[in-house]
Amino acid sequence: MHAVNAHATQGMSLVECLVALLVLSIGLMGVARLMLEGMRNGQLALFRTQAVNLVSDMAERIRANPGAAGAYDCASYAGGPFEHGCAPADAVPGGACTSAELAEDDLARWQQSARTALPLVADDVCAANVMYTAPDAPDQTGRFRISVSWHEPGEDAPIVHRSDLLLVPSS
Repeated sequence: MHAVNAHATQGMSLVECLVALLVLSIGLMGVARLMLEGMRNGQLALFRTQAVNLVSDMAERIRANPGAAGAYDCASYAGGPFEHGCAPADAVPGGACTSAELAEDDLARWQQSARTALPLVADDVCAANVMYTAPDAPDQTGRFRISVSWHEPGEDAPIVHRSDLLLVPSS
C-alpha cells in the first residue's frame, strides 16, 4: 500500500484561495458594469420618450389653435415666450385670450415642461423650439417644425428630436 501524504489532502492552499477570490472579483466587477450600463440606458430611453411626448404635446396644442400660426414660432419672442394665464392652473381659472396670446402661453408652458423633463441645452431660449414657415399661397399648407434638444450624459453634441407638422388650410 501506498502511504498517503497528509499535506496533500488537507484542503486548498492560500494561493488557490487568492486566485478564486481574484476570479470572483473580476466577475462581480463585470456584473456591476452591466448594471450601471443598464441604468444609464434606462435613463437615456426615458429622456427620448419624454422628448417624443413633448413634441407630440406641442403638435396637439398647435392643432387645437390653428389660427395662431406664426405666434407659435419661438424665434419671434426675443426673451422667450411669456405666460398670459390663458389656461387654468392651481384652482385659478384661465383668462380670456386671443389666439396669439394662447399660442404664446402654450409655448411658454410647454417650454417649462421641457425644462422640467429634460436637461435642455443650457443657454438656448429655444432649446424646446417651434419654427413656423408660412405657406406661399393661401391654399397651401403651413409648416411647423417642433424640436427639443438636450444633453445626454457621455455625449458631446446635443441630441435633437424633431417632427414636422403640416396644417392644411380650412376651406
